[in-house]
Amino acid sequence: MSYVIPTPAEAVLPVVGQAAVFPVRRIYCVGRNYAEHAREMGADPDREPPFFFTKPRDAIVAEGGEMPYPPATENLHYEMELVVAIGTGGKNIAEPDALGHVYGYAAGLDMTRRDLQGVAKKMGRPWDMGKGFDHSAPCSALRAAADIGHPHSGAIWLKVNNSLKQAGDLSQQIWSVPETISFLSNLVELAPGDLIFTGTPAGVGPVVAGDRLEGHVDGIGDIEVTII
Repeated sequence: MSYVIPTPAEAVLPVVGQAAVFPVRRIYCVGRNYAEHAREMGADPDREPPFFFTKPRDAIVAEGGEMPYPPATENLHYEMELVVAIGTGGKNIAEPDALGHVYGYAAGLDMTRRDLQGVAKKMGRPWDMGKGFDHSAPCSALRAAADIGHPHSGAIWLKVNNSLKQAGDLSQQIWSVPETISFLSNLVELAPGDLIFTGTPAGVGPVVAGDRLEGHVDGIGDIEVTII
């Protein structure tokens, strides 16, 4: 097949211990999935149904590294998250079957232009330009579930310039990974290559050019990003 314009570069993530890479299809993100983060954002942490937003797949910054400070914002925030990689697609997935659809896991950052997001919230507009901008999804290499299992607890934290900013536990998620996959698959058909960013603990805050971010998820790995 020929194309009338150059084809876009494939968005991929490396996989620990393998030469083959994971192709990224779509990026889904769960909003306010930790109670303390919901509170700090001024929301009710009661267990309401999960909601989702998306990022373009080429927002991936594979294995961290350098992230340019984005335009049109004066309030760039970090959000440290567990990332789920879908290996087997499906729709209307039952919760007990959900983990069978997971290929693996990574540590990721949902970078956010908080000022643009705030304006969108107040005006009842979509969050796209606050969340789905270039380089807004730094992500570590994947660890295959076949190698590490399916973590349901463990520390998740983020440091900025060696100062601890976020610290939580995966067990504090309002919606577990199986619940999230099941719910999302009733809204859209999931497919191999989909990523799900599963929400962030409390402690989000701003970064500026020159800041160094170090994130960690127990059993999954680490990610380091420098804002340039």
